[in-house]
Amino acid sequence: MSEQARFRSFEESTHAEWALIDARFREYQSDACRRVLEHLGRLKGDHHGYPVDRYEHCLQTATRALRAGADEEMVVCALLHDIGDDLAPANHAEIAAGILEPFIDPLNTWMIRHHELFQGYHYREFFGQDRHAREAHAGHPAYERTVRFCDEWDQTSFDPEYDTLPLEHFIPMLERVMARAPFGGLPDLVPEPELETEMEPELEKGMARQAGAR
Repeated sequence: MSEQARFRSFEESTHAEWALIDARFREYQSDACRRVLEHLGRLKGDHHGYPVDRYEHCLQTATRALRAGADEEMVVCALLHDIGDDLAPANHAEIAAGILEPFIDPLNTWMIRHHELFQGYHYREFFGQDRHAREAHAGHPAYERTVRFCDEWDQTSFDPEYDTLPLEHFIPMLERVMARAPFGGLPDLVPEPELETEMEPELEKGMARQAGAR
């Protein structure tokens, strides 16, 4: 079998080609953590005018969360919460949320997705905006954790003198979180004989509909 599918459209695809693609996808998915770490490293040296670069800020936020007793998943959220600054500085929270969403509690996904708004409590007035805008979400199940994330760990993590833990300390945590089955598990490819058995009733129904239309 070729190392690459030959179809020009999905309608031409075969079971064997999808078996090949499925194997390659699972291999690629298993390597996602390495690529995420590479992208996190791209934040080094990117200060945006802040006292520390974005890489240090992410590590410092994760360090503070860990030392405050946060669970492993929360620490990983802290580590990656600003990873989107490189590609989408105007919407960076969506990038981080998108990366982790398949592997974490939906409330933590909501927290990451809204952390920029909640963080604004500490600076929005300097831009003529309402610093209390996050209060619109009061009562949401993730409201309190997002306030804590921003107030205790995120907005405090710009200290050049802080004894931040190195990335190596967090890699095993990230690997464990991203090793979880995404979305509750990947669908398994149906064996070809079973696929043919399942398709026969549908094919018969289709032929019957065509006959009735004549």
